[in-house]
Amino acid sequence: MRIEDAVEPSERGMKLLEVGTAYFLLALFAIGFLDLILVLVELLASGEFTDPNQVIDIIDTVLVLLIIVEIHQTVVAFSRDEPVVRIVISAALIAITRKVISFRPGEYANINDAFVAAVAFALLLGVLVAAYFVVRRVDTDAVTRDSLAGDGGDDRPGAGRERED
Repeated sequence: MRIEDAVEPSERGMKLLEVGTAYFLLALFAIGFLDLILVLVELLASGEFTDPNQVIDIIDTVLVLLIIVEIHQTVVAFSRDEPVVRIVISAALIAITRKVISFRPGEYANINDAFVAAVAFALLLGVLVAAYFVVRRVDTDAVTRDSLAGDGGDDRPGAGRERED
């Protein structure tokens, strides 16, 4: 028996689990979206929609939903054997942004702990932004290089064909 034949069922099983995870994330997003709608209706009915803490909680919920979307995209891209680095960095950026927006120094034991957390968030945010731009630059350079190598870089319909007169 060849090793490829022995491994194939586990690969198919893993693909099925990846698809199942994607559908689970879809259901999780739908539940979160419905919850967001209910919270918004409740806040509008009670008149508390102008309370800054409530607004931050709504933004926090929206960012959690965006993280779910990014994780879903990561799972789908991974199951399609597509690159996932940019998607993972985007999800991490959204997650750290969520932490920064909902940062409340009063939730820490003392001011030093809050300061350390704030510096850690700032460093992590800076590194993730830098990584995002590096990956974006590498992707852009690769696309430019591919288009220049292919047909002279002109992607217009009919470009590169000889003129028929």
